[in-house]
Amino acid sequence: MAHPATYKALVESKSDRPHPLPPSKDMTQTLARAEAICRAHGVRLTRIRRTVLQALCSSPKPLGAYELADMLASNARRMAPITVYRALDFLIEQGLAHRLASRNAYISTVDSDSGRDAVAYLICESCGSVSEGSSAALTGALSDILLRAGFEPRSKVLEVAGHCAACQGHSQERH
Repeated sequence: MAHPATYKALVESKSDRPHPLPPSKDMTQTLARAEAICRAHGVRLTRIRRTVLQALCSSPKPLGAYELADMLASNARRMAPITVYRALDFLIEQGLAHRLASRNAYISTVDSDSGRDAVAYLICESCGSVSEGSSAALTGALSDILLRAGFEPRSKVLEVAGHCAACQGHSQERH
């Protein structure tokens, strides 16, 4: 489980430091922003897509498609995984979610700073929390590498696995 105190501390930190992706505090505002993004793209945020997005926004950790299907089950009837995958594909296409390839899990990106060029997701292997970070130096270094290689990226996302500050503190206390 994620550490809420860690979220608050990181949110209040400097802008070049990683920012956590906590559960959305104001779901109404988050969904309104998602609706506006969809309208701007000329697409609809259907009931199923909205439900999947709400589940992602409510979770303190990345969720797999089958976890989402189980979470969204109603009256002992589970949503078909293909339906969840279709909703996730739509959310990713609209920039409302991101798939963490290393975990085969998804996070909401509605409230993240989508204007950044390069983004690093810091994934804690102990508690499962995910923080988002970016800086001009990261963007510049990655752009330089891409230019020298003559590579045209589809996205500029890095996933870094390790242990968050809170979990490092917990493991040091035990020693």
